[in-house]
Amino acid sequence: MAPSRSTGTLMDKAGHGVKFLGGSILAGVLVAGMALPAVGAFGLTAKDTAESFDNIPDDFKQPTLSQASMIYDAKGGLIAKVYDRDRTILTADQMAPVMRQAQVDIEDARFYEHGAVDLKGVLRAITKNAESGTAAQGASTLTQQYVKNVFVEQAGDDQQAFLEATKKSLGRKIQELKYAIKLEEDLSKDQILTNYLNITFYGHQAYGVEAAANRYFSKSAKDLTIPEAAMLAGLVQNPTAYDPIAHPQAAQTRRNTVINKLLEYKHITPEEAKAALDTPLGIKYSEPQNGCITAQNGMGFFCDYVRHVIKQDPAFGATAADRQKLWAQGGLKINTTIDPDKQAAMYNAVTKKVYVTDPVSAAGSMVEPGTGKILAMAQTRPYGLDTSKNQIVLNLNVGASMGGGNGFSPGSTFKPIVAAAALDSGIPITQEYPSPYSMAYPKMSTCDGTTNDTPTLTNESTSEHGPYSLQVAMQKSVNTYFIQLEEQMGLCPIKQMTDKLGLGTLANGSKIQQVASMVLGTQEVSPLQMASAYAAFAARGLYCSPVAITSVTGSNGKDIGVPSANCTQAMSQTTADGINTLLLGVTEKGTGSALGLNDGRQIAGKTGTTDERFAAWFTGYTPDLATSVWLGGVGGNVSMKKIYIGGTYRPAVYGADGPGPIWQKAMNDALKGSDPRTFQRVDIPQPTQTPNPSDSPSAPSGDNAQGGNTGWPGGATNGGITLPPGVIGGNTGKPGRH
Repeated sequence: MAPSRSTGTLMDKAGHGVKFLGGSILAGVLVAGMALPAVGAFGLTAKDTAESFDNIPDDFKQPTLSQASMIYDAKGGLIAKVYDRDRTILTADQMAPVMRQAQVDIEDARFYEHGAVDLKGVLRAITKNAESGTAAQGASTLTQQYVKNVFVEQAGDDQQAFLEATKKSLGRKIQELKYAIKLEEDLSKDQILTNYLNITFYGHQAYGVEAAANRYFSKSAKDLTIPEAAMLAGLVQNPTAYDPIAHPQAAQTRRNTVINKLLEYKHITPEEAKAALDTPLGIKYSEPQNGCITAQNGMGFFCDYVRHVIKQDPAFGATAADRQKLWAQGGLKINTTIDPDKQAAMYNAVTKKVYVTDPVSAAGSMVEPGTGKILAMAQTRPYGLDTSKNQIVLNLNVGASMGGGNGFSPGSTFKPIVAAAALDSGIPITQEYPSPYSMAYPKMSTCDGTTNDTPTLTNESTSEHGPYSLQVAMQKSVNTYFIQLEEQMGLCPIKQMTDKLGLGTLANGSKIQQVASMVLGTQEVSPLQMASAYAAFAARGLYCSPVAITSVTGSNGKDIGVPSANCTQAMSQTTADGINTLLLGVTEKGTGSALGLNDGRQIAGKTGTTDERFAAWFTGYTPDLATSVWLGGVGGNVSMKKIYIGGTYRPAVYGADGPGPIWQKAMNDALKGSDPRTFQRVDIPQPTQTPNPSDSPSAPSGDNAQGGNTGWPGGATNGGITLPPGVIGGNTGKPGRH
């Protein structure tokens, strides 16, 4: 709606030509006159002013404006809007013409007629201020105001820089003047106005006219009416005093002033003005929606995980400072892997089976085999800082570096990792061991030497003794069998397999230790790590590191490279098929036999429970989906004995009856309507000697990794989470017993 530019008076032409007067008295007078009665008030001479003007570099750089980033799920739904400053940058044609005109008419009516300085306005201000003896009236042009806003934007959260950018001083006015002259050389008036409307602050965390229109009227800036545009234009002078929420009468009075200005300059008709003046403020306020706390269906933790990925992965910048700058500037369109339907299934399961008021919590991650895509990530406690509502910001599905704690002992769910190492190193799937109820811990070879002797360990019950084959030992989760398997192959192949399956680095960031108890899952990992490792079994040995982001578009509209899943063959397909066959046995005849899905499709998985029931797990999968569920105390050391969980009393919690039903509910809902697929089995001959028939393989006690042990240092663990010092709900950061 730019009016045609007039040829202007001699005074106007002087304004356009002020760039040639840097060494003249005029420059000093102009700048001082904008806000103060006279240059002499500063004790400066015209020579001082001219030198200051000439010494300012003229390489004014307009910043990349910080704006909101949008995080989307795999189907294009908005997960969250995140920003340091709530701003959406618009082009001129995306703004209502009346909004552009209203801002000009109330702030700089001669904007299209003068140059960087409005000489008429300056002389008017000098006269008014001289008459009043104050500096009440200024004469900054809209271009100069834009320059000031640039300095404020560059100051960011630096309070000292902000004060410097906004203080009333001759030096700052001189600087604004020179940069305004430079801008008027480089940009059209329309572009300067557009930039101004995108940068300026309208109160209530709204930067730029689009955020302001959203905040106060719940609409886009292109749809603003005359009274709405007038109210927003009037806000800029003082967003606090004219706040329509806190001071509606002052806001309406100011709005009416703007409407009358539009009428005065003949940009609206008398009829339009009357209708606008008679219209109520009509505020339809939308609260600022910032950050992961606004995400629905428990996606706040996944949203926070995405933030950690962008701030840590080199794909988004070579240095931490580069990545932080990218995040802070925003304007990103982030498409993620999260499947809203599977997320809803996981979230419903962890919140319906475990209450937020329970002394324990549940967490579950879903991963797509063969791609590493994180399809769901949920936990019982909601995302947030309000502890009175049982909110936490600790992501129980991931490790410390990604917003989680120091993890949980996985117990017997680690045994398939050991079995995979054994099969891949040549030990036959038919291998048998005596597997006594109790045995002394043997020395073990490592990649670097041998481990020390440790005391005796036992199986879950006295009736649990061999000989056992690997298939039956896996079904029954026999501790002494796996100790003997570990002894035969040594610890080095296990360490190498953990590296291949993303378990070589523990949740706390340290490397996994080659200790004899590693076969019993005593070292803390995260549910996401376990889901990703088991996904490799489902993908016939192909391990893919978990990925959360599919694409990112920058504020400039260009694509930014995203992290790769780096899929590699962690084991032979034959080994993976063997593990799948063994874990099918767990769900068909073993400790997970009660966890079948409604449609009868094949599932494979493993239960796990740690000493004193501090943590319980079920990690299971189909060829299409791998899911790991953990249950335990958020801060660790909550023994799940004689406990109410989800309104049900539990004498003691096991992997099969604690996290197992959560997994079952989540998978039933997540896979509903999809076509079942089957695993490729391997043939396992029957063992030469069968186990004691009185020892039922489906007894839930069989999933206990260390239950009944006598406290040997290598096998005991608290099974809980160890939080970094200072983290909400965290302890002193001491590790659990190993």
